[in-house]
Amino acid sequence: MASSRRHPQPRTPWHQTRTGIFHQTKAYSVSDPQTFHFLDLSESAPMKTVSTLLCFPNSNAVETGAGQEKSKTMGARKALTRSIAILVLAQAAATVAVMGQSGGAIPTTLEGPFEPVTRRFDPSLRLGSDDLPMDHPRLKKNVTSSFPEQISLALSTDPSSMWVSWITGDAQIGKNVTPLDPSSVASEVWYGTESGKYTSQQDGRSAVYSQLYPFKGLLNYTSGIIHHVRLKGLKAGITYYFKCGDSSLPAMSDEYSFKTMPSSSPNAYPSRIAVIGDLGLTSNSSTTVDHVIKNDPALVLMVGDLTYANQYLTTGGQGASCFSCSFPNAPIRETYQPRWDGWGRFMEPLTSRVPMMVIEGNHEIEPQVDGITFQSYRTRFAVPSEESRSNSSFYYSFNAGGVHFIMLGAYVDYNITGAQYSWLMDDLHRVDRSLTPWVVAAWHPPWYNSYNSHYQEFECMRQQMEALLYQYKVDIVFNGHVHAYERMNRVYNYTLDPCGPVYITIGDGGNIEKVDVDFADDPGKCPKPEDNKPEFGGLCPLNFSSGPAKGKFCWSKQPEWSAYRESSFGHGILEVVNSTYALWTWHRNQDAYKEDKPGDQIFIVRQPGLCSPTTKESSDPPQGAQALEPASPSSTRILSYKMMWLMSLLVVSFGVVTR
Repeated sequence: MASSRRHPQPRTPWHQTRTGIFHQTKAYSVSDPQTFHFLDLSESAPMKTVSTLLCFPNSNAVETGAGQEKSKTMGARKALTRSIAILVLAQAAATVAVMGQSGGAIPTTLEGPFEPVTRRFDPSLRLGSDDLPMDHPRLKKNVTSSFPEQISLALSTDPSSMWVSWITGDAQIGKNVTPLDPSSVASEVWYGTESGKYTSQQDGRSAVYSQLYPFKGLLNYTSGIIHHVRLKGLKAGITYYFKCGDSSLPAMSDEYSFKTMPSSSPNAYPSRIAVIGDLGLTSNSSTTVDHVIKNDPALVLMVGDLTYANQYLTTGGQGASCFSCSFPNAPIRETYQPRWDGWGRFMEPLTSRVPMMVIEGNHEIEPQVDGITFQSYRTRFAVPSEESRSNSSFYYSFNAGGVHFIMLGAYVDYNITGAQYSWLMDDLHRVDRSLTPWVVAAWHPPWYNSYNSHYQEFECMRQQMEALLYQYKVDIVFNGHVHAYERMNRVYNYTLDPCGPVYITIGDGGNIEKVDVDFADDPGKCPKPEDNKPEFGGLCPLNFSSGPAKGKFCWSKQPEWSAYRESSFGHGILEVVNSTYALWTWHRNQDAYKEDKPGDQIFIVRQPGLCSPTTKESSDPPQGAQALEPASPSSTRILSYKMMWLMSLLVVSFGVVTR
């Protein structure tokens, strides 16, 4: 068993600005009359940042008169002074690069596994909040019938394409509803690289869906016209301006813009990737989304449970934190579909300019007549299923710079003999790690979870799929479902493993079901195996076969694979900064109103030399896996690597200056 290290307390991030992790523009007076400036480079990795921070003479400081006639000896002395200044300032920059603003080092996964840390729920906070009413300004419809609303973006598999989606027309709810004709309104997008100049036009498809309940007293719903257009021929890393709608009516939207992802490369990444789970439409949800917008992401991952429309009766009214408790006589798990329209308007300020990639959760199942499920999810969202060869909106993949994302479905067949597993195996096999070094997976329910809620609920899925993800060395896994935050140590098959993924549960978006506060290892809180029955798939309860919990269903203390857990609402930001380093920051909602210090922050470090993908599949962890763990470099050691690189730059700089 690997030894655990003390887990550092959450640190202040390097420098939280709209341009990235490390972004400082400061002038340093080194020697008169020359003033040196830092070259400002944002979105840089710990090792990359400092190696590219050089000092240059201020071009505005010009020697005049006799100064231009100085001897070669004086020139050499000045050159030496400049070189020393470069070294001193670069060393200072290196120190800043590995330290938080509070002066404490941001930990790395190389220093793990960490001793488990729990931060209990703050009793001064509310466990949850009520849903926003449908007449709330953020949920109300603000356009006339034929004009686009609920505008949203989604990526295709590569930056040459972008999906644009919107809705026109009025949804209907009642006993008798008549679907709109999708062909009555065209699906057009005008776009170009200059504001107001649209050099291209793309047409798309449209659809409507209905949610029907043949039960007495229940109401039916039919949607507005949902439009999806895939823009093609785009260039990577370019800002495009667009309008969408039907020009023949005319009913075109205002102008919006988006920036395409960088091309697949080990040196190019989205600036910030927001990760949100179990969002809903409460006051807490509002805080989460506002906080996300403040952090200015280039991409949003939504890991399931979006609207919580199924916390309502079809007649609307007040939503419930527990549907079965409040509506025990409901003939079916009803949904109030207008909540979907309110959610689309609520999200539009973010999703009309930043692509959002979604995956289904259990609250998207929404059963209706004839056993139809997931109708809202499948119709409302455009995802690159066809482009990624899955042909299913329940699982797909895409690239964003040097990251390959895999979105998996937990509520469709995940067995080894099924179509999803076959697709996953093919998708992983086709990943080119020289172009996309990082592989990030996401699905809704977690496999590793120490909370009482949903404990071991999807153990069957883990037993089917985990070995494949480990075989291909997936780096990070994001999940939701549990309404709290938890980050794991690297783990495989419940064993600490330096080559296992970093699993992160981020189901704390703020929904109406409230935050989870009980842990399975708390006295009297270990659930029975049958307590957490999944809404899809079977039960595969597992008693641990080794370690402190041997022979038991639950640990009696926080499991060693659980590094940090806290009951609070929030969201996460992933900043991939080079082919081996990524900064993960968890932002708590309550901190948005204070200094905005992170609730949790760590560098996730890939070790491709130690953990390269293998073609050999194994259902058990490799023997002696812990013995393979390398010595964990400290922040000082990381700094020394940077200084070696800086010394070489110093030699070059000295040669240039003395010429």
